[in-house]
Amino acid sequence: MLQLEAIILYCLTQLNNERTIYSIFHLINGKKSSQTIQDAHLFSLKSFFGIYDTLTRATFDEIIQSMCKKEWIKHLGEQQYTLTTNGQANLENNPVPAYLNGWGYQPFTSLFWERLTLFIQVTSNLIFGETRYQPIQSNKDVHQWLKAAIKEMNISRNELGNMVYTELITCFEETEEIDPAIVVFRLTGFEQIGLTSLQTAKKLNMDIHDYHIGFIQTLHYLLQTIMRNPARFRILSILIKDLNQNDELTISSRKTWALFNEGYSPDMIAKLRGLKVSTVEDHFVEFALSINHFLIDPYVEKELQKRIIDISRLMGTRQLKLIKDQLQSATYFQIRLVLAKYGDREWK
Repeated sequence: MLQLEAIILYCLTQLNNERTIYSIFHLINGKKSSQTIQDAHLFSLKSFFGIYDTLTRATFDEIIQSMCKKEWIKHLGEQQYTLTTNGQANLENNPVPAYLNGWGYQPFTSLFWERLTLFIQVTSNLIFGETRYQPIQSNKDVHQWLKAAIKEMNISRNELGNMVYTELITCFEETEEIDPAIVVFRLTGFEQIGLTSLQTAKKLNMDIHDYHIGFIQTLHYLLQTIMRNPARFRILSILIKDLNQNDELTISSRKTWALFNEGYSPDMIAKLRGLKVSTVEDHFVEFALSINHFLIDPYVEKELQKRIIDISRLMGTRQLKLIKDQLQSATYFQIRLVLAKYGDREWK
C-alpha cells in the first residue's frame, strides 16, 4: 500500500462521512480556506496539511478510483466515500507516516531544503578547495543567508564539513523509520550532482507519490529533531534558527485581526474592508481555532456554548446542519465558533 493511500484512508476515518472526499484533497494540497483550516483542526488532521501541494485533482481522482477497484473504499454518493472492511484492515497494517507535521513545518520546508542543499554543496567544495562550480540553488536570498551563516560559524572548512556530516549521521541514527537515501541521493557535492526526485524514486524503486511523501516526512523529521535539541546540532540548527513556525492565520485574517484589536465588530470590519460579513465570520472562526486567548463569549453565551458542545458530542457529529436542527436558537456562525474553540478540547 502507498503511504498516500494510507493517509487518505486515515483521513476518511477521521472525517467519519462528515465531509466530501475532496476535503481530503484540499487538506493535502494545503488550501488556505477557512473550511480546510477548520477541518484540519477539528478532525485532528493538521499533520497532513499541505504535504503534497503539487498533487493534481486528476491524479487524486485516479488514486480514489484505484482504491475503489481494490475495494478499500466504497462510494456512498455525492462525493462521499467510506472505508470497507478491507480498507480498515489495510490501514491497521499500514499506519500513516509518523513524522509528518504539515501544519507546523510545511510553510518553510522548501526553504530549509534550499538552505541544506546549498550548504552541503558549498561545504563539500570548500573541503576540496574548489571554487568554480554552478550553485545548486538560484535563490539569491539563500545565497546571502549562507554567506552570513558561514561567517557566523567561524569554523575551518575541514572542521565544518566533518561537523555537518556527523550531525546528519546522528540525526538519521535516531530512528529506523526514516531512509536517509531518500534525501542523500539528491544532495550535490564536490564533482557530484544530486539526483532529481524522479531519478531518486526510480533508483529506490519507489512509486513517485510514495517518494514524495517519504521525502517530505524525512525533512520534517530533520526539522523536528534539530528543533528539539538545537544545542546538540550546532551547525544544523543555524539552518533553521530564523524560521518561524506557521503563523496559523491567513494573510486576510491577519488584517481582520488588526481591525478587531482596534475594537471593530465583524459588521464594521466587513464594511471597512469591502468584504462579505460571512467572510469576516470565517476569519473569526480562524481566530477561535488558532488564538488561545481569543474569547468567543461576546458572540455566544456560555449556556449556548455548552448546549452546542453537548449536542455535538452526544450525536458524535461536527456537521453544522445536524447540530442546527437540534438547536434552532443558535446561528451557524455561533456553532462554528464553538466547534472551532472547543471541538477538540475541553469546554470551560
